[in-house]
Amino acid sequence: MYLDSAKKKEIFEKYGQNGTDTGSVESQVALFTFRISHLTEHVKGNRKDHATEKSLVKLVGKRRALLNYLKAKDIERYRALIKALGLRK
Repeated sequence: MYLDSAKKKEIFEKYGQNGTDTGSVESQVALFTFRISHLTEHVKGNRKDHATEKSLVKLVGKRRALLNYLKAKDIERYRALIKALGLRK
């Protein structure tokens, strides 16, 4: 599987406060970004996989909602996260 527990822990350690910080907005957005990049590559090679495309669109919407929440709560954390993940804006 592309996303095992070791990879999740690595993402949470890098973007959260520690390895078990799975609830912070930063760690969730980082996890969604990893999943989105993986699914994007899959959809590029499998054009007719509509189920994966639908789940990709849902993930992008969830990430956008979390980023909007973070932007409203703390603009500095939002800007730092956008820069760290390499997202546009």
